[in-house]
Amino acid sequence: MLIVGGGITGCGVARDAALRGLSVALIERRDFASGTSGRSSRLVHGGLRYLEHGHLHLVFEASRERRILSRIAPHLVRPLSFTWPVYENARVSRWKLRAGLLLYDALSLFRNLAGRRSLGPDDVAALEPELRALGIQGGAMYYDAATDDMRLTLANARSAAELGAAVANHVELRDIVEDGEIRRVVAVDSLTGATLRIAARVLVSAAGAWTNDVSRLVNSNHHGVSVRGTKGAHIAVPRGRVGNRGALTLLSPIDGRVMFVLPSGHLTIIGTTDTDYDGPLDDVRATHADIGYLIRSANSFFPAAHLSPSDVVAAWAGIRPLVAGEVSDPSSTSREHAIKWITPAILGITGGKLTTYRSMAAETVDMVLRALGRQRIPGTTAELPLPGGRIASLEDELMAAQKAVGDPKTAEHLVHAYGSEWRDVWRLTEEDQSLSQPVVENLPYIYAELLHTAAREMPMTLADVLIRRLHIAFETRDHGLAVAEPAARRLAPTLGWSDERIALEVQRYEAEALAMFGVDSEA
Repeated sequence: MLIVGGGITGCGVARDAALRGLSVALIERRDFASGTSGRSSRLVHGGLRYLEHGHLHLVFEASRERRILSRIAPHLVRPLSFTWPVYENARVSRWKLRAGLLLYDALSLFRNLAGRRSLGPDDVAALEPELRALGIQGGAMYYDAATDDMRLTLANARSAAELGAAVANHVELRDIVEDGEIRRVVAVDSLTGATLRIAARVLVSAAGAWTNDVSRLVNSNHHGVSVRGTKGAHIAVPRGRVGNRGALTLLSPIDGRVMFVLPSGHLTIIGTTDTDYDGPLDDVRATHADIGYLIRSANSFFPAAHLSPSDVVAAWAGIRPLVAGEVSDPSSTSREHAIKWITPAILGITGGKLTTYRSMAAETVDMVLRALGRQRIPGTTAELPLPGGRIASLEDELMAAQKAVGDPKTAEHLVHAYGSEWRDVWRLTEEDQSLSQPVVENLPYIYAELLHTAAREMPMTLADVLIRRLHIAFETRDHGLAVAEPAARRLAPTLGWSDERIALEVQRYEAEALAMFGVDSEA
């Protein structure tokens, strides 16, 4: 089988299929998680807000998957406590929130990551002292999970490759020809221009928001699964400016939409918007209107912050590939997924959530096995740890890293990013002490990571490293441009880059960083 699309869904399908013994290839025209999967709120969550719309099955599924992912990748999927304050005349009252959290626990079979509790006004103030006190009636504290969306996607891609799948980023699908029982695919290496020809019995389109583009290669009049693209924008601001101690679930006073304020190292991430989008898929960015909406919403809850656009360190946006329906409000559109045969041998999958990717992948592979006439082989993705996930105790791993590394922030970062593989990264510093130096002052990323990721994590470009494998582009005001050339020179020996290629990579990086983090004036 050939999978088109290297987001979380496609990489999850590749891993599941390889585990079940299929001959698997995956192509991604840019980089793993370069689209929607790398532009999320970085949460693996049960979807408490979906209860309001009656999507009980989705909440049940997401709660189960959150529990599984925290087991197979404990370094990437970690418990995170949320405070949900309730104010006077809020759309979600205290009793409704209590009832929702009880149902939330029930749908997780009372096996949530940790317990919930109701909060009085004083409790909320103790947890979040900078939060606006005027009009507060109380609230609740509950748990979901934080993740690194890009690394979770990469972990699935790496696992698939380790299991024998042929996995290639920067390879673009150009044509599909159905020849009897065989699909003959023409693809192009985006970096070299070389043509690849791939033959497969089944093709799985996991292209997300680009699903209809794949369908049109088969039939210009066939749209396969109907996709509704909605845009979600986020901003990152200095955490000290907001003053949040933890994560918060809030209702924007502008339109009542659920939004999050999330701790992320020295930054606070505020998001997300949820608006229909019909612009170019390859050029989606946050707009001034998006940033204004998020700033106004945050300022209403943290009045001492006085956030302005000048406080924004980074702003970005992604497209949710939702299954189209009759609901007009984007926030009410179901996050359920759809898997349909575009032709008898081309299967399309879209919709769903980052949290539920593994179960979506399992369902997809089940359908492929039936189409191939194969006996159904039970999947084992719920048991096999992802790379770096063989950890008996995350706390013990953190203690061991702090003892070896010395700096607590660097140690915590290495364990959370690489899991049990943090030792492989740190071992490089024992051979060359200069590799323990930070790539950017006051950030936890060290030069050893550049060598490790070049050798083990399939990057092909400088942007693959500084945007997706390390989050330097998200966490610096210049989006990593100041360190682009020195980073490229460190990567060059491992990736075989000449001086000319280094210059080209820096140029490409500047263009990609501008394309992702630039701000549009139009909505």
